[in-house]
Amino acid sequence: MAITMLYYKYIEDMFAGNEIEGFYLLKDAMLKTSSNGKPFLAGSISDKTGSIDFKVWDYTGPVGTSGSDIGSVVKVRGSISEFKGSLQMIITNIRLSGPGDSVDISRLVPTAPIDSERTLSEIAGMIDSLEDDDYRKLAQTMFERHRDAFAKIPAAKSFHHSFVSGLLMHTADMLRAADFLARLYDEVIDRSLLMTGVLLHDLAKESEFTFSELGVVTDYSVKGQLLGHLVMGAEEVAETAKELGIPETKSVLLQHLILSHHGEPEFGAAVRPLCAEVEMLSYIDVIDSRMEIYAENLPDVPVGGFSQRIPPLDKKIHNHG
Repeated sequence: MAITMLYYKYIEDMFAGNEIEGFYLLKDAMLKTSSNGKPFLAGSISDKTGSIDFKVWDYTGPVGTSGSDIGSVVKVRGSISEFKGSLQMIITNIRLSGPGDSVDISRLVPTAPIDSERTLSEIAGMIDSLEDDDYRKLAQTMFERHRDAFAKIPAAKSFHHSFVSGLLMHTADMLRAADFLARLYDEVIDRSLLMTGVLLHDLAKESEFTFSELGVVTDYSVKGQLLGHLVMGAEEVAETAKELGIPETKSVLLQHLILSHHGEPEFGAAVRPLCAEVEMLSYIDVIDSRMEIYAENLPDVPVGGFSQRIPPLDKKIHNHG
């Protein structure tokens, strides 16, 4: 019986037994050695619908054996099988795409389901609504400075909002929540401080990550690994506030919001939250990121069923329908 080769099939539509050929993004790759001493390549490929792990047996290169290939478009040929309850691809041929290849980039890069220009305009309007002149001036300055990158970069390397314009979507949703909650708890929340902190809390991810030509995160930069976006973000706030003549007390408060927005040191915070605004910022951040993880994973869970363990949630989830 002849085997049917499926060309350019979306990853979300793949099933065990499929024979696949097409172009995908090389998301991760590492050369390893099997128990019998033979080299093989292990990693993952992706398109806009998801990702799948792969292995290339008896492989020594050249694709994927150096970090420079991560984020590149590759052409693969292989078969889909099941391993420990998850699908994987056993690749027989893999190469980097070349100038003569006809690659449909729109199939490969997952993009936030938002209108970027409209969302940027909405954020600009929220910044203009800030009551405090100093926070508004600082927010406007840093928003314009980062606007181009802010419009397109992902919010993370993986787990949540790891698609083009993910940071814009994540920040806009957080700002909407912060605006509502600041008005609800106006007796303890300085709305201008909270909204400015939400806007700026992840902007330094522009420097924390390295990006492929298609805009996806390929790795952490040197500064990203040595400093991280919390420290880099706080440093930029301090420098910009000084340039604009913002009072140091306000600058320090904003730096504190950025340095402590991960909540607790065990979750990456440089210091613990010590004011109401950063307490709220950290909760809004967690809520939005976790709801996005649910949104990205629930479609794969049958109604009435449970998922496999989802690492960032450290648990399985239930789709009640």
